[in-house]
Amino acid sequence: MLRYVAKRLLLLVPVLIGLSFLVFIFVRSLPGGPAIALLGERATEESVQAIERQLGLDQPLPVQYLRYARNLAGGNLGSSVLTRQPVSTELRQKFPATMELAIAAMLFAIGAGVPLGFVAAKRYQGVLDNASLVASLIGISFPVFFLALIMKYVFAVRLGWLPSIGRLDVTRSLAHPTGFYLLDAVLARDWDAFVDVLAHLLMPAIALGTIPLAIIARITRAATLDVLSEDYVRTARAKGLSGGVVNRRHVLRNALLPVVTVIGLQTGLLLTGAVLTETVFAWPGVGTWMLNAIRNRDYAVLQGGIVFFAFIVVLVNLVVDLSYALLNPRIRYR
Repeated sequence: MLRYVAKRLLLLVPVLIGLSFLVFIFVRSLPGGPAIALLGERATEESVQAIERQLGLDQPLPVQYLRYARNLAGGNLGSSVLTRQPVSTELRQKFPATMELAIAAMLFAIGAGVPLGFVAAKRYQGVLDNASLVASLIGISFPVFFLALIMKYVFAVRLGWLPSIGRLDVTRSLAHPTGFYLLDAVLARDWDAFVDVLAHLLMPAIALGTIPLAIIARITRAATLDVLSEDYVRTARAKGLSGGVVNRRHVLRNALLPVVTVIGLQTGLLLTGAVLTETVFAWPGVGTWMLNAIRNRDYAVLQGGIVFFAFIVVLVNLVVDLSYALLNPRIRYR
């Protein structure tokens, strides 16, 4: 197991090198540049050249990339052109908001998707099965931003049940030692703040988790149907085992292998693809941070953010691979 983990972590090095090169070329192929974004209407040829000289953007691309790769190898993601703060510092400030939202969305998707898919498979061709197929198809095809806008209109504007923007009421004071507001409220034993944070989190998490929920439900249904036709399931039933034991030990456990794979992929997508949800709900996370970096051609933020998320996605997939051995003891890693 340890040998396999070490091998996967070593493979991360060429992945990050190749990705850093592609990102470096991509962001510099965008029209304009940070100098023009900074100067705006005041941009002149002389002022643009001065800013590019100050940022080192007047040097040849190979020189710029080698300097960037050397900094990246030392753990230095660079500094933002706009704020002059290190990218790693801004990541530490923004990432907990996105992580908290992604975890809540994935818990919602797993908590509803796995039972729905399993029950639908057990009632194959029934009313619940057909209803789940229709609902999951609608969930997959429904744009996230449109669902978010509808939820804001219904639950925030019309009914007034939930707040529509932000992570916490602006009139409430709460220390943020971890950046995870739910955890911070628990540590401070401020239960009113905990309820307020949860109310702010509810709509964005549901909007973001709808598509993963639909995908997980469909994969769970398909995997469960495959397992239900296996010989070892019929043998377990022939031995007189109760339905609960057969479902839990033989059906669900084996059906979860492809589901876990999908959950890992969807977790990476949630972490990197929450831009629309964060924008609609004014959620101060990495999504809006990266969107502003694209608008302002902030090369360091774009490069550092994308490489960081690539690292997170690879780690999530490694955890998913390792979880296979827990679900199926027959799997061995070498």
